[in-house]
Amino acid sequence: MKCTNRVVSILLIACFMLAMTGCGSAEYGMEYSRQMPSSAYMVTNSSFEEDTLASFSGELCVDSRDKITMPGVKLESSYASGLFDLNNKEILYAENIYEQLPPASLTKIMTALVALKYGNLQDEIVVTENCKITESGAQVYGFKPGDVITLDQALNVLLIYSANDVGLIIAEHIAGDVDSFSAMMNEEAKALGATNTNFCNPHGLTQDEHYTTAYDLYLIFNEVIQYERFREIIQLTSYTSVYKDAQGNQKTIEIRNTNQYFMGNVEAPENITILGGKTGTTNAAGNCLILYIKDSAGNPYISVILRADKRENLYNDMNRLLEAAGK
Repeated sequence: MKCTNRVVSILLIACFMLAMTGCGSAEYGMEYSRQMPSSAYMVTNSSFEEDTLASFSGELCVDSRDKITMPGVKLESSYASGLFDLNNKEILYAENIYEQLPPASLTKIMTALVALKYGNLQDEIVVTENCKITESGAQVYGFKPGDVITLDQALNVLLIYSANDVGLIIAEHIAGDVDSFSAMMNEEAKALGATNTNFCNPHGLTQDEHYTTAYDLYLIFNEVIQYERFREIIQLTSYTSVYKDAQGNQKTIEIRNTNQYFMGNVEAPENITILGGKTGTTNAAGNCLILYIKDSAGNPYISVILRADKRENLYNDMNRLLEAAGK
């Protein structure tokens, strides 16, 4: 349950974990929830050198249990969930946190991490013909070829409005194409110890071999909230900005947050402040949500739910987790 410091030579640790689990080349064709977990906690339970293990697990919540209960807390409709105490480095609640599942738009937190790490927020991006989403019902903003937006504008639309086409825009800008960007996402995931994760796209629409776990999402979210700009964006209820189309005409971006707490449709428990988060929904993933919160004393937590059966039930279950954090 304790957590300890990240490794200086993460590649060495990653190689060790792969050797230990025998999955140097992951068998991605198998069903979800197919592999034994090989995340950060598994390294700490191995016989690897003690000082290296301590440096890897530091400042992280590490626990080998897939299920951790709390008195009086029972989630009704969520398949995987976790509550992570960032100050005390403890996993307070867990249910199926190491099972591989499709994450829907929670994928976009990794897209944002790669963009913030390798991009420049003031970069101007010219939208190309490649940045189209054709899947019926998928959330898009609708930028057109020739439109000029900044990376900062793209991140706002990606995270607040959850626009899938903007994931493609960011991927092409940072890496040249989706496959190269996905490789960057996976490299960053492994470096964080998120070894049960494989990303195939930057938006989270359903795709074979695209999966992660509730625990790995905690690891990724815990890293990206270190970026001030990310924290600023995810706490916004709405966003307005101006960009130019291919003819140089000014166009206005006006969007609202897809998070039901920020839309005013759901109320958090009294003693909890929601600092931001990310929503996600697909048929395969169900209803998903990850939040960065603090209690009345200012202590921070990350809470995550994957595969809730309905949106209403997702927020009911999330409030049960938030109430537990506030006790």
